[in-house]
Amino acid sequence: MTTVQEILSTHEVRLDTTTKPLGESATDALVLGVSHDGALAVPADAKAGVRRRLEAFAQRAHVSGALDSVTVAPAPEDVRASLVVFTGLGRGEGEEREENLRRAAGAAARRLQGTAASATVALPVTSARDVQAVAEGVGMGAFEYTAQKARTASQDTRPLAAATVCVPRALAKEAAAAVSRAAHVARAVRLTRTLVDLSPDTATPEFVAELATAAAKGTKVKVEVLAEKELTRGSYGGLLGVGQGSVNGPRLVKLRWSPARAAKHVALVGKGITFDSGGLSLKPPASMMTMKSDMAGAAAVLSTVLAAAALELPVAVTGWLCLAENLPSGSATRPGDVLTMHSGHTVEVLNTDAEGRLVLADGLWAAGQEDPDLLVDIATLTGAQMAALGVRTAGVMGDDAARGLVLDAAAAAGEPAWPMPLPEHLRPSLDSFVADLKNMGDKHGGMLVAGLFLREFVPEHSGRRVPWAHIDIAGPSFNEGQPWGYTPREGTGFGVRTMLALAAAQGK
Repeated sequence: MTTVQEILSTHEVRLDTTTKPLGESATDALVLGVSHDGALAVPADAKAGVRRRLEAFAQRAHVSGALDSVTVAPAPEDVRASLVVFTGLGRGEGEEREENLRRAAGAAARRLQGTAASATVALPVTSARDVQAVAEGVGMGAFEYTAQKARTASQDTRPLAAATVCVPRALAKEAAAAVSRAAHVARAVRLTRTLVDLSPDTATPEFVAELATAAAKGTKVKVEVLAEKELTRGSYGGLLGVGQGSVNGPRLVKLRWSPARAAKHVALVGKGITFDSGGLSLKPPASMMTMKSDMAGAAAVLSTVLAAAALELPVAVTGWLCLAENLPSGSATRPGDVLTMHSGHTVEVLNTDAEGRLVLADGLWAAGQEDPDLLVDIATLTGAQMAALGVRTAGVMGDDAARGLVLDAAAAAGEPAWPMPLPEHLRPSLDSFVADLKNMGDKHGGMLVAGLFLREFVPEHSGRRVPWAHIDIAGPSFNEGQPWGYTPREGTGFGVRTMLALAAAQGK
C-alpha cells in the first residue's frame, strides 16, 4: 500500500538559471520558442553561426508557432546538446503572453519525458515574471504519476530531472528569485495532482489528514485534526452526515501559516470528498469512475498553505480541509434526513449527492469565526459548472469585491476563471418546510444555487459579513482528455496558482 512518505518523496525537478550564450551549456536538450508567424525566437546573445544553423534547421523542419506544437530533432553542430526542441509560443500580450510561455515550456517538458534528463530552456524572456512563467511551465510539465505503479514505471517514462532557464545578464539577480518562486509553485501543483490521482482506497480522509500533518512537519505550518469525536462535540453535522455511511470516518484539518506582523489573514476552505458514490442517491456507474477527484479542492488548499509558508508570504493563510467519503450503507444519510450544522442551521437533505456543499458549510462557518480579511472556498461542486463554462474554466461567485480579487489573481496566475452571479430570485428555492434550508433548490442554474447555499454559512461580525468568494473547479481540476501544455491527464492541480497569487496580493 502506498504510504504518506512515498507520496511526499515523489519526483522533483531542479530548476536553475544561466546567462551563458546559447549553445555553450552542455545539456541533453535545448528548448527554443517559435513565434506565431513561424519565426524562431533565438536569444540575442547567440553566436551568429549558431543562430543561422538553428534558423535554417527550424525552416527545414517546418516548425509551427501554434501553442502545444512541439518538434524534436537531433541538435545541429555548435550546440552542446543531443536534441533541439522547438515549441510554439502562440499569440498574446501581457498576462496572456506569460501564460503562453508557461504552456510552451510545459509542452516541451512533457515531450521530453523519457527522452532527456536535463534541458536548457531558451525562450524569449524580458522580465522576472516571464522567467517565473517559463520555470513554472517546466516544473509543472515535468510530471509523471508513478505513486502506485509497481511494474510499469521505468526510465522510459521518467520526467526531466533538471532544467536551466536562459536569461539576459540584466535579469540575472531577479531571475534567480523568480525561479525559486516557480519551484515552490510547481511543487505545490505536483503534490495536488498526486493527491487527486491517488486511488480512493488509499486517499481516505484519515490518510489525507496524516499526509497533511507529515507534510507540515519541519515547517512553520501548524496543523490541527478533528476526527469523529471532536466533530461530534462541535456539532459538525455536515461532515458527520456525509461521512456516516463509510467505515472511513470524516476529518476536518486546519493548517495555519501565520508569520509575525502578517499584513492580512486569508482563509481557504477546500471540499475533500475522497470518493463520491452519491450516497443513497447513487450515481450511475460511469459517473463514479472519476470521483476520486472530488477532493481536488482540499488537495489544492493543502498545497497552497504549504507553499505560502515555503515562500514566506507576509500574510496569514489558514486552510481548512473538509474531508469525508460519501458512500451508501445502512448507516448512510437518507433523503429527507435533517442535519444540524456547525453553524446551528438545520438542513433537509433531499439529495445525498449534493454533499459537497454540506461539508463546505461546516468548514466555511468554522473558518469565518476567525473573522479573516478574505474567505475563499474551492470545490469540485457542480456538474452545472461544466455545462456552463466547459472543462477548463472555473466559475467564481461571491461578494463583488472578493470575487474581483479572485478573478484578478486567476488572470495573473494564468488559470481561466469567469465571474458568475448569485441571483436572489433563486434563493427561495432553498427554503425547506421542515428545516432552515434544503440542500437542493431550483434545478436550473445549479452552480448558482450551490453558491447561494454556501453564502448562508458565511458568518457576520458586527453586522458585516466576512468577504467571501466561491470557486467551482468541477471541470478544470481533472483532465479526462489528452495532455496539453503543462497539463497532464487526470489531476491538474488547478486552483493552487490562483490561491497563491491571491494570498501574495493580500500581503502587499
